[in-house]
Amino acid sequence: PVERVSWHDVAQYANALSDEAGLEHCYSCTSGVCESAMNPYDCAGYRLATEAEWEYAARAGTDLLYAGSNSVGDVAWYRDNSSSPHPVATKEPNAWGLYDMSGNIWEWTHDWYSSTYYSSSPGSDPVGSDGLDHLDGLGPYRVFRGGDWSHTAGYTRVASRVMNIPGYRNYW
Repeated sequence: PVERVSWHDVAQYANALSDEAGLEHCYSCTSGVCESAMNPYDCAGYRLATEAEWEYAARAGTDLLYAGSNSVGDVAWYRDNSSSPHPVATKEPNAWGLYDMSGNIWEWTHDWYSSTYYSSSPGSDPVGSDGLDHLDGLGPYRVFRGGDWSHTAGYTRVASRVMNIPGYRNYW
């Protein structure tokens, strides 16, 4: 798993993949700081999944608590069974064969965080908050999902969402 990367780092990597494939950039990056260049659904290049896309992939057509099981230990590395990151695919996959969507390392999503977005978001292709509703005046924040090896099982639930500044990097 890749750790200690910021949202900006991941956006720059997505642009590099787009360059390699001859596709448009989905992010505008200057001096290591990136912003979305357009609506994510309109970009043909590589990009981060939106929160809705991430949750859709993690759920894999099921309504399980964790990505692939109702038993966290089957699918996730988390505080009770780990003290460090593990190689990818060492737990069970979800129904679509995706590994580590619960636990191991948090995953950045495309979206800005808003605590109230889901109460007003469109039912189809939501693009997330515009990032203007700063939390306690400290934001704006980007969303990461999936939980990690150092937090409790609750954070690895498919519905769990956490946020931080886009420049944030950590070992989990």
